[in-house]
Amino acid sequence: MTAEKSFEERQRMAYKRAEELSDTIVDYKEALKTIPYGFKNWPQIQENQKRIKEFFKASDDDWENWRWQLKNRISTPEVLKELLPIEKQELEEIKETGSRYRWAVSPYYLSLIDPDDPEDPVKKQCIPFINEILDQEGYDDPMGEEFTSPTTAITQRYPDRLIIKVTNQCAMYCRHCQRRRGIGEQDLATPREELEEALDYVRKNEDIRDVLLTGGDGLMLDNQTIKWLLEELDSIEHVEMKRFGSRTMVTMPQRIDDELCRIFSEHLPLYVITHYNHPLEITPRAREACFKLAKSGVAMGNQAVLLKGINNDPFVMRKLNQELLKIMVRPYLIFHAKAVKGTSHFRTRVEEGIEIMEKLRGYTSGLAIPYYVVNAPFGLGKTPMLPEYLVSMGKDYLQIRTWENKVLRYENK
Repeated sequence: MTAEKSFEERQRMAYKRAEELSDTIVDYKEALKTIPYGFKNWPQIQENQKRIKEFFKASDDDWENWRWQLKNRISTPEVLKELLPIEKQELEEIKETGSRYRWAVSPYYLSLIDPDDPEDPVKKQCIPFINEILDQEGYDDPMGEEFTSPTTAITQRYPDRLIIKVTNQCAMYCRHCQRRRGIGEQDLATPREELEEALDYVRKNEDIRDVLLTGGDGLMLDNQTIKWLLEELDSIEHVEMKRFGSRTMVTMPQRIDDELCRIFSEHLPLYVITHYNHPLEITPRAREACFKLAKSGVAMGNQAVLLKGINNDPFVMRKLNQELLKIMVRPYLIFHAKAVKGTSHFRTRVEEGIEIMEKLRGYTSGLAIPYYVVNAPFGLGKTPMLPEYLVSMGKDYLQIRTWENKVLRYENK
């Protein structure tokens, strides 16, 4: 039918369709005017960094040293009040909550907070909130890891892959963390004998082809321990790939140093699964860290968690995923928040996640569309939550719904 139309008619149709498509994102373009993100806020973030460096009497070289960042994590109300405008009542609540659940935040990640925004999404992720101890819903171990750990350091929920927990340490302790029960009051790497026991389990189980090193944060280990682990895993013939679970590119990008990238480049294929939750976390400094990893041959994926008051908004999530692609990180999963005790104030309804997925498909690049998953309780695995695009099915046809909510017949012969 199209071929019978003149060139001018086809061109008019194409322009009309382009206008229709542009109309579908008018609301998003309007929302972008109010969504903060790291590149837009970078001048303010740099001012925050200058103020924090002055407080610590730190040089620029200190700031770029990940061990300095780690050593100078903010973990007391007394220091926090010098760096952020915190009311007395809130300080008392931070002290009370912190006595139950450990907290610490790197100077870099603290610098991302807008001190004039009481609802800042970065602050909500790193500063204790009184609801953490008022909330008694949920479970200390909602994933039942104690029942899926054949050795002390391993969690195995699937037939061909497993987790080795290599440390309890993080650069920043997320307030929604699923393993907050295991943080403790000291930063502890998993003992070498427990790591060797885990490696021995992998050697004996030829079904395992994929090993995820996490914790805590897998990149809180020193470079030589990371090198040893990768060498050991590469010596196991049936292990095809290694992954690190790490939020350091988000919370302490200085950790991605040249030596680490060189080690990674010698042990491909290797993936880093990270955890950006809001476009404010994607900054020029975060991009620098991710580009270094990409140049070393490392592939990166992002696992966001759907969090009330942080990213449970279709436009915030769309912007997050678009910003991720700009720094070479593929949006991989959106997790529905787990039922961890002390975190119910972050939890949304599943319908919100499905609505977000509806506002991604078709409205942005396919690469910017992750899977939305619910973790089945007590270690029964990730279960995708998908919008319904298949309306009905006949003998030789389907009724399908497009991303624009157009229902049409599709031949299936």
